[in-house]
Amino acid sequence: MLSRAPSILALTTALTAFAILVPATAHAQDAGAQQVEAGAAAAASDDDLHTPDDAIIVTAPYVRSLDLFGNISIIQGDDLARDLRGQIGDTLARQAGVSATSFSPGASRPVLRGFQGERVRVLTDGLGAIDASNTSADHAVAIDPLTAERVEILRGPASLLFGSSAIGGAVNIFDRRIPRAMPEAPLHIDALATYGSAADERSGGLSIDVPAGSQIALHVDGAYFNSDDIRIGGFQSTPALRAAGIALATQQRLDGDTALADETLGAANQFGTLANSAVRTYSGGAGISIINAGGALGVSVGYYDTLYGIPSFPGGESGVTIDLKQWRADLRGEVNFGGGFIDRLRIRAGFADYIHREVIGTEIGTTFTNQGIEARAELVQANRNGWSGASGLQYLHRDFDAIGDEAFVPQNDTEQFALFTLQEVRFGAASVELSGRYEHSSVDARTIGIARSFNAFSGAIGGSVELGDGGSKIGINVSRTSRAPSAEELLHIATQSYERGDPTFDLERVWSVEAYARLRGGPVDVQITAFSSWFDNFIYAAQTGAVEDDLPVFAYAQGDARYYGLELEGSAPLFTLGGYTLTSDVTADLVRARLANGGGNVPRIPPLRVRGGLELGSATFTLRGEVEWTDDQRRIAPSETPTDGFTIVNASAEWKPFGRDGGITLLLSGNNLFDVVARRHASFTKDFSPLAGRDIRLTARLSF
Repeated sequence: MLSRAPSILALTTALTAFAILVPATAHAQDAGAQQVEAGAAAAASDDDLHTPDDAIIVTAPYVRSLDLFGNISIIQGDDLARDLRGQIGDTLARQAGVSATSFSPGASRPVLRGFQGERVRVLTDGLGAIDASNTSADHAVAIDPLTAERVEILRGPASLLFGSSAIGGAVNIFDRRIPRAMPEAPLHIDALATYGSAADERSGGLSIDVPAGSQIALHVDGAYFNSDDIRIGGFQSTPALRAAGIALATQQRLDGDTALADETLGAANQFGTLANSAVRTYSGGAGISIINAGGALGVSVGYYDTLYGIPSFPGGESGVTIDLKQWRADLRGEVNFGGGFIDRLRIRAGFADYIHREVIGTEIGTTFTNQGIEARAELVQANRNGWSGASGLQYLHRDFDAIGDEAFVPQNDTEQFALFTLQEVRFGAASVELSGRYEHSSVDARTIGIARSFNAFSGAIGGSVELGDGGSKIGINVSRTSRAPSAEELLHIATQSYERGDPTFDLERVWSVEAYARLRGGPVDVQITAFSSWFDNFIYAAQTGAVEDDLPVFAYAQGDARYYGLELEGSAPLFTLGGYTLTSDVTADLVRARLANGGGNVPRIPPLRVRGGLELGSATFTLRGEVEWTDDQRRIAPSETPTDGFTIVNASAEWKPFGRDGGITLLLSGNNLFDVVARRHASFTKDFSPLAGRDIRLTARLSF
């Protein structure tokens, strides 16, 4: 947790699940991690999930259309294999509108449109990760990216369907642990193996699907990730931090403490390696499904185990590692009614038992536990003359506790019940969609006698118009979302901590507007999205000016705030020659966020970023080069330091020796080829924890 590393805040400033949701599936036409238009989600079923890389599948939280949720990105297949890292945040950081917390290589959560923590939900097949990653940036996400088949990123109003806490967006990660369809072959194998030079990374994953008769499908999978301390392209610390360390060493030498001065100077000049950044992770699971014309019912069990280091401020506390384990059980089912007003019932459920220990040397400092259930049930309406929809309910319960010297919240129970509906009416090329959500949540900390409950109402309306038959579309979405404060925001205590919660907080409310245009002219595809959010009772951590144990104290506060920004994605073929096509693409994103009434900038907002690429490809061989430019971030909060911009050059080569459908792909990629020092402004540890330097990666992907 952040309170365990005082110099981080001084110098740079869940849960458990029993959930019910079996998503609807749909085909779209494009490949890779492109923006997917939700209207194409109308007609596919879960049986379509085993498809080649050139088919995009949107696993919608509901049915038919996602026009209301028109800003969705899909990453799968070879694109996912190329970008895979040990944590989901770093895996997705190249996508439009996405950054990462990058606390360490072992703990990195997605940042969507500048939002992180409580305002971004990280899901596995529609359910929460049931971990502690939302409580503090140094806690890992307990989902192994190596087991992912597909990742969906939902921004803006789309995330309302996953809960009011997902104001910033949601990341939904899918695996095959509960089979959705009968394997077409007696034995289906997917395998992935990677070596990365920057941290001597060795990783691999294997999954096997087999039919056991005509209606039973079995699945088993396992994955392993091991990396050493990462190599960086220069000094570990920023110039300002190095200068402060050198000045301190000079003063220590003048005071006659030569040994301490040498130690301080060595820490300030740490170069080329990020100490204590090694990671070891393994996971495994198995599932079984009964699948027939009447529906499907499946269960799975999984285990996740990771041990990772926390890089420390040079000269500060060192040797901290986190030992994390999670057992998880899931259920998914669907009943087809075959007609009538209700077409089908979908259920999704999960339970998890999570624990992680923060270890200093050989001593256990703090232990975090999280147990709970999450459940969703959904009744899907049949399409009647252009009217379709779905309605359902959701339940969540978690029991969270932190035990030890640095326990920053008392034991608490969180319970949540929600009702939701989504309705769509189509009028030829135009469509209108409405969604609503009622959420009752309660937080009970019996040991300190605090109990709060909240009733939150949220809704959204969207309209879109298709422009011709080429897939072009324009649309606008408006949502009003209310979010109950989390247990951490209410109960965060000051004892050996740097943040104080406030048990009197009210609901956080936000108006959001998103306008988008997707323009397709033959092979040219451009999508631009503009968004803005106006917050009432925005919850944020503010520096109080007080000092405890020679450390600054931060307290959660509420006030008004505004976020706004732009996202752009586009691609166009330049020419085709001899079976090869040269394609250009560009991605850009920008976020601005300020507190009202002269409160200044919201902290840790990613700066402007632009990435351009050229790709020369055929059915068997593809070469790609790209340049990513990230601007300086000088719009900072009082507790922050500025972040220098950087330019990174990447290149990759992809070879399918047996053709597009041959089942084997070999990937060679070079990331940060010029070995620049890069720091993500969204990271608490950016001043002394840069990104990896030059990283040459070799990946083999097999599917047969």
